[in-house]
Amino acid sequence: MDFIRRIFGICKTKKPNDSGCWKYSKDKIEVEWARVPELRKPCGSIRLEGRELVERILVIYGFDGQFHAFRNRCPHMGRRLDPIAGSAAVQCCSLFRSTFDYAGNVMSGPAKESLRKHCVETKKCKVIIWLE
Repeated sequence: MDFIRRIFGICKTKKPNDSGCWKYSKDKIEVEWARVPELRKPCGSIRLEGRELVERILVIYGFDGQFHAFRNRCPHMGRRLDPIAGSAAVQCCSLFRSTFDYAGNVMSGPAKESLRKHCVETKKCKVIIWLE
């Protein structure tokens, strides 16, 4: 099943179950963390798309206990990304499996460029992703 998923570039990370848990305004995305059970465990993740966002975003509650946000597009094939369970890494959902650390740096695979990483801050019950 994983092989077929990779052939078609189907990522494991889903959109949040609660579609009203986030909002986008000019230069930032605010996610109401309490409404997103997907982000309550290490390596939990959601993908944010639509609502006039200029790019897809992957949000991860990292294995390191921090939130991370990336442009959800592998620089090699343009496919979406998924966190790797039990590690501080992100991987492309294609067969080529380009792998990146939480800083966005290439660890392995054919990708030559780093991931675009966004600044993240937590404030009260919100995760704020700055789109610079």
